[in-house]
Amino acid sequence: MSCRDKLSDTRKGLRNLNSAIPEAAQAFGGLSKAVKQGGVLDFKTKEFIALGIAIAGRCEDCIGLHVEALVKAGATRAEVADVLAMSIQMGGGPAMMYAARAMTCFDELTN
Repeated sequence: MSCRDKLSDTRKGLRNLNSAIPEAAQAFGGLSKAVKQGGVLDFKTKEFIALGIAIAGRCEDCIGLHVEALVKAGATRAEVADVLAMSIQMGGGPAMMYAARAMTCFDELTN
């Protein structure tokens, strides 16, 4: 399945969940907005951190969403690759497998 198809499926699943638990979904959305807009780190840096955590947590859906956010934020392939290398250093072999998925997704979304 392509990264774009996976993102579409992820969004469909989230819309379904959000309709079942609207108050919780709205609260989580508020938290996400607050942490991305506030603080001293810029949005792109926060998304780099989120991508590293997504890889460490082995969350394929999260990886796609954060890679997409990074593409929209203007991240370069080299920047993403540097984050992936750090994620591999921290997470070993399993992180390497998820980092490969993230790089494939980045390449797909930028080509």
